Amino acid sequence: MVCPKDNHLLSPKLAAPFSIGSVPIRNRVILAPMSGVTDLPFRQLALRYGAGLVVTEMVASRELVQDTAESWARLKSAGLRPHMVQLAGREAHWMAEAAKIAADNGADIIDINMGCPAKKVIGGYSGSALMRDPDHALTLIEATVRAVNIPVTLKMRLGWDENSINAPDIARRAEEAGIQLVTIHGRTRMQFYEGRADWDAIRAVRDVVSIPLVANGDVETAEDAEEILRRSGADAVMIGRGCQGRPWHAGVIAGHREPNHQEIVEIAIEHYRMMLEFYGEAVGVRHARKHLAWYLDRYAPATTGADKAKIMTSKESGEVAASFHAALQAGADLAHCVQEAA
Repeated sequence: MVCPKDNHLLSPKLAAPFSIGSVPIRNRVILAPMSGVTDLPFRQLALRYGAGLVVTEMVASRELVQDTAESWARLKSAGLRPHMVQLAGREAHWMAEAAKIAADNGADIIDINMGCPAKKVIGGYSGSALMRDPDHALTLIEATVRAVNIPVTLKMRLGWDENSINAPDIARRAEEAGIQLVTIHGRTRMQFYEGRADWDAIRAVRDVVSIPLVANGDVETAEDAEEILRRSGADAVMIGRGCQGRPWHAGVIAGHREPNHQEIVEIAIEHYRMMLEFYGEAVGVRHARKHLAWYLDRYAPATTGADKAKIMTSKESGEVAASFHAALQAGADLAHCVQEAA
């Protein structure tokens, strides 16, 4: 299927290109790295349908150096350009060595994860836990920047909690250390994903850095994207959970045409097939379930509990594909009827 694209619909602000160091980015809407979501098939679809930039799932630095299969699977690009790899870790040595491996294997940009709030990540003193010790965090940043000749970026939250909003100070020091872009999620770690992201608070980072700033958190629509840019002073936006069940959505926010209902059916089925090919049938069927559930919730909410249970529990990929297609097609037919009646 051809990427849906109507140039007259493009938002001039969000559609404008920018650069990360010397790497050109085609628009200002970036797909966030999400573990268990933004694997290679998802990123391939997002880039095809207009995202300005896509980022790998978080790659654990030590595990990559130690050659684990999962880390290498997350590193794959299949020729996607630009190829932005997000690394996580708590030790400068492993971060530097992993950055070298990523660069040697086609990465165009390295992103340092200092924003993940997950317990198993912060329990290892990685992710947003690094914001509790900025001096130590800077050693990781400096080591990673020194290790490679490609741009290094940083993603973090506002701070650990409301009593330690230190993103502006860390961002300022990171820029001095050679970071070439910073992304801020407008929540603290202790907020996790509760409440609303504070778009205004991101402006404090804009006030202290001259490198590109990306604003993240609760961006669902193009109007949200325009508003977060206005209130934060950021140069670009990053969208995460709003793309679940619609990998084309970052492109839509950048101004590309929303797929129609029949196109959505075709994209969703292709997505499922891509996952089976990438992971193999047994693993692919399991990994795909969350994605199929998101598609059904968005585009076939009238699917019966029994039909949804069959899709979510069957181990037979052909049976899943047939039932999934039937449910989505029914949803598309219903949407068409509603549209015709309006």
